[in-house]
Amino acid sequence: MDLSALKIVTLVARHGSFAAAARVLDVDPSSVSRTVANVEAGLGLRLFQRSTRILSTTEEGANYIARIIPLLEEFDRAQEEARNVVKGPRGILKMTTSVSFAHVCVVPYLKAFTQRYPDIALELLPIDANIDLVANNIDLAIRLAPAPAGDLISTRLMKTRYIVCASPDYVANHPAVERPEDLRDHACLCFALPDYRTKWRFRQAGMEIVEVPISGSIVISNALSLRHAVLDDLGPALLPDWLVGPDIATGRLVNLLPDYECAATEFDTAAWALYPSRSYLPNKVRVMIDFLRERLTGVEASSR
Repeated sequence: MDLSALKIVTLVARHGSFAAAARVLDVDPSSVSRTVANVEAGLGLRLFQRSTRILSTTEEGANYIARIIPLLEEFDRAQEEARNVVKGPRGILKMTTSVSFAHVCVVPYLKAFTQRYPDIALELLPIDANIDLVANNIDLAIRLAPAPAGDLISTRLMKTRYIVCASPDYVANHPAVERPEDLRDHACLCFALPDYRTKWRFRQAGMEIVEVPISGSIVISNALSLRHAVLDDLGPALLPDWLVGPDIATGRLVNLLPDYECAATEFDTAAWALYPSRSYLPNKVRVMIDFLRERLTGVEASSR
């Protein structure tokens, strides 16, 4: 049986429709439907239950597809390893992360990556939403969070932390912030997530966590824009170290509470690389993860 046909079958099962699989493959849906019908005819069983509204796998189809997926992944791995022996990592790598993280921690290193791996074609999708990797045929996501949950496989790239910062001019012209509670006297710049716009949390070694209600008339949904607002003397904001570390090091911004750990929700956060398959990690994804970990180690150190 044609391996490409079996891959189309698994793609249909993964996406839940002929049309969605056809969009991924950039072919006509009727072509996908014919391929699935030919596979079913060859097997002598129905893999999918079709109706005008929904496509679902039959019990026999679900069992069959579950067994062939690891076999197809193993075949792809063998193919890739054979090619890499001669030619090195290659192929199209689809990757996504937030707009701000892409701008600060990915795009500046793309030249070095392409020079090291010229046979990898990169499709970078900066977006501030956690899109479905499987449904969108994405190989790798970089997400900023506590330890991620769910079915995706994750590996930590670097630790992150948050800093309450303001511009020197703002500090000079407003009441001093010497302890977290002093932020109640300030119109803070808020990030447009519920947990980031109502309270911030602070802790010191051996002390209880302090939660401070915060408020302000400016709410921004992008960290890059929030940073610009802080630089324009509009108020204090809670921002990640990888974004404002260089500004604090050069004096463009001031860390208002350097003796405290700061957070909106969790104190222990990181940048995580996530990918869909536990059993098969393509070499193109592996080298990108290793490359980013190497580069971001420097970012992590410089932001401390």
